[in-house]
Amino acid sequence: MENALTGASSNSSAPEPPLILVVDDDRFMRDLLRQAMEKEGYRVAEAENGQQGLDAYIRLNPDIVLLDAIMPVMDGFTCCTQLQRLSGDGFSGDNRFTSNTPVLMITSLEDNQSVNRAFEVGAVDYVTKPIHWAVLRQRVKRLLEQAELYRQLQAANQELHRLAFLDGLTRVANRRCFDRAFEQEWRRLMREATSATEVTGEPQGLHHPASLSLILCDVDFFKLYNDSCGHLAGDRCLQQVAEAIRRAVERPSDLVARYGGEEFVVLLPNTDAVGAVQIAQKIRQEIGSLRLVHPSSTVSGFVTLSLGVTTTVPSRDSSPKELLSIADKALYQAKESGRDRLILKIFLHPY
Repeated sequence: MENALTGASSNSSAPEPPLILVVDDDRFMRDLLRQAMEKEGYRVAEAENGQQGLDAYIRLNPDIVLLDAIMPVMDGFTCCTQLQRLSGDGFSGDNRFTSNTPVLMITSLEDNQSVNRAFEVGAVDYVTKPIHWAVLRQRVKRLLEQAELYRQLQAANQELHRLAFLDGLTRVANRRCFDRAFEQEWRRLMREATSATEVTGEPQGLHHPASLSLILCDVDFFKLYNDSCGHLAGDRCLQQVAEAIRRAVERPSDLVARYGGEEFVVLLPNTDAVGAVQIAQKIRQEIGSLRLVHPSSTVSGFVTLSLGVTTTVPSRDSSPKELLSIADKALYQAKESGRDRLILKIFLHPY
């Protein structure tokens, strides 16, 4: 196999030219294709059959594939099918591989059946041999432009999706995002708990690995803070509080969200009561380190939080709504007990 990779930019700060992967068993044809593509300013990698083409695709992630139809070891139709599978499943979670990598089939077959088959296996265009070079150059240019536009649209859609689940003021997740994640984690942990019980035959104890915990946080006397310091200062306060909570919550699987107004919620999957209390205490420490002056608080000269903490093992006999209600009761008790504190209420239910 030849794997000539040429045409790379010598200026590391400039964007690299598109990478063309040429897959053809005819060395003379590969040379012609490489020369034609390099003349257009593209980088080129080469492979001499379908299997080596797949390997190069995985390793190099090209911008476009020029694929011969008839080759030994693995023909172009089979190779194209495999390329679509790699793109379709994100290559085992590797998001470098996307379905917008175009495949242009190069074939000496001109019958309708072969042309239809090329499109059926995922090719987006084709040219026939002998190659009309001006046509090939224009089609490669057009496919690269379309692929780039598709990538830009994907990025824009991902950003819109991210913004739809983000609180505009505090830049943590919003209530919509929390509700969605809460339901998903509840179902996932319920399956985990059920499977574990079936295997071990043991009841779901408080330290079960499938525990789910919530922390509801409320800024103490926030309305008075707004009245004393103004709404702009209140907005800055909420931003700093959100960032402090986020610093205390370190696992990627955990979620910090603005629940509404001056309330925040922390979702802690696979976390028992002990772990949840530790996180809640860390949140209080982070808030204390802010030293945000609160001129109207009756419990402290600085901004404080009241926290309601609860834990359960999700089951079919309970619901996310019930767990949230217990957390809310714990938060209410923290406020009624003098604020600037946390209260733990464990959600017990029969199994």
